[in-house]
Amino acid sequence: MESDHSPRLKGVVIITLPPPDNPSLGKTITAFTLPDDPPTSLVQEPDRTPTHQRYPPAPLPPRNPELRFSLKSLFLRSPRAVFGFLGVLLFAFLLFASPYARTLQELRDTSEDRERESFVFPLFPKFGVGFLSRDDVELKLGSFVGFDEERIMASIDGGVRKDQRMPNAVGSEDVAHSSAILPVRGNVYPDGLYFTYILVGTPPKRYYLDMDTGSDLSWIQCDAPCRSCGKGANALYKPKRGKIVLPKDSLCKEVQRSEGTEYCETCQQCDYEIEYADHSSSMGVLARDEFHLRTKNGSLAKVNVAFGCAYDQRGQLLNTLTKTDGIFGLSRSRVSLPSQLASLGVINNVVGHCLSSDATGGGYMFLGDGFLPNGGMSWIPMMNIPFNNLYHTEILKVKYGSSSLNLGGLNSGLGRIVFDSGSSYTYFSKQAYSKLVDSLRSLASMGLIQDESDDTLPICWRAEFPIRSVTDVKHFFKTLTLQFGSKWWILSTKFHIPPQGYLILSNKGNVCLGILDGSRVLDGSTSILGDISLRGKLVVYDNVNRRIGWTQSDCVKAVRYQSHPFI
Repeated sequence: MESDHSPRLKGVVIITLPPPDNPSLGKTITAFTLPDDPPTSLVQEPDRTPTHQRYPPAPLPPRNPELRFSLKSLFLRSPRAVFGFLGVLLFAFLLFASPYARTLQELRDTSEDRERESFVFPLFPKFGVGFLSRDDVELKLGSFVGFDEERIMASIDGGVRKDQRMPNAVGSEDVAHSSAILPVRGNVYPDGLYFTYILVGTPPKRYYLDMDTGSDLSWIQCDAPCRSCGKGANALYKPKRGKIVLPKDSLCKEVQRSEGTEYCETCQQCDYEIEYADHSSSMGVLARDEFHLRTKNGSLAKVNVAFGCAYDQRGQLLNTLTKTDGIFGLSRSRVSLPSQLASLGVINNVVGHCLSSDATGGGYMFLGDGFLPNGGMSWIPMMNIPFNNLYHTEILKVKYGSSSLNLGGLNSGLGRIVFDSGSSYTYFSKQAYSKLVDSLRSLASMGLIQDESDDTLPICWRAEFPIRSVTDVKHFFKTLTLQFGSKWWILSTKFHIPPQGYLILSNKGNVCLGILDGSRVLDGSTSILGDISLRGKLVVYDNVNRRIGWTQSDCVKAVRYQSHPFI
């Protein structure tokens, strides 16, 4: 009988070699253990590594107790290092906490109401108009004024309207989860504006409208008949009986409130008059008709909105109506087209445009938040000024290179600035403009001589060499920087305007300054950021969150964003 301490079989290892004709298959190792308990088996996955490449695993190095980290010992040995490290963490938290919180809020806000529509419109060039002079500079900023009784027609259609039945607000065969996308054309010089088109009426007819974030009401030249109209690109809009808005309409009351006129119970139509910053004007009556907005999937969204049927235009406005049919009002006013679409639940009240910096111009504009980028935007708050529907914001500082320009603001040197797509050029307050002009006097020593004979703009320079584009002379000039938000430079939001953003090339081959004296515009101390400085950027007016944003873009194509990326 064998002793209990005799050797006992503990396990079996079976090694299966690969076939001789295919050694790349490797070996198969099978191990069986034979404990006192019922036997178990462990099968390893086949080792596909060729036999000649097999190496034993490297042993783990032994732990060194001296390398173990101890916060307590570190604090006792070097408390200054700990406090310094904590100070760096605190500064980093303060630096990024606010932007991060804003980012999270943006993600929450933009993720809501994604079911609403977004529309993109084209801007077209105004070919064949000719070159603008300094007296033809486009400056809109329209506002309602008390209308001239002598210019008002007794009745636009000769009939008496007793009632107006409101048609369905929105009609479309397939508009859910879709967006409209259209190209944009136009330029600062020589045309002086950007415009898009809209389809109006039944059957739909095309009309070209000047894109203007500084105007409240959208209007089209109207055959009512027309007393004073520009040539226009298309036949005049002819309102049908039943399309004229009555004075009891809420939008008519809004217009009359802005004009300071009283409600007229016996009137048969809603009259209005708009006066622009260049002292031109437009008079007409409110009409309501179908606007056909083409969506990205090709369908047409039919929306009944109110707009101006303009039968009497005066002043510089007639010149801009050579190739256009009216104005596309995009301000924050209740009567603007974006506000009307938002009140109908069609879109979220967001307006955006992207004007190409190329010499050929172009770009796009959109309504709705479907084309907001998921990130990379710089945002600043809108100012809420009573009875003012412009896109105002507060500006802290303007720099030309490293030199500060005095804003001439009334409150501790702070200034106001308006983003206005209806103005061809940018306007600075008198103090800032004078300081900028003084800074540019040194150009004479560099070979750029002011040419008084060029009346394209107030200040133009000629060079000792032929100038083919602004790029040829941009190294003579410096970047303008607009500072918003925090007074601390590193924490502030900045809007950079390179030389291409404030210079044009005239038809005489000179380079001209596209920043003008704004002392006679608005209150004289408010600056205006016009088309020339808005090019090369996607600019967004978020009326839902009351903010203005921008980011660099080539403005070639609008991109629809469905959802935010994972963070």
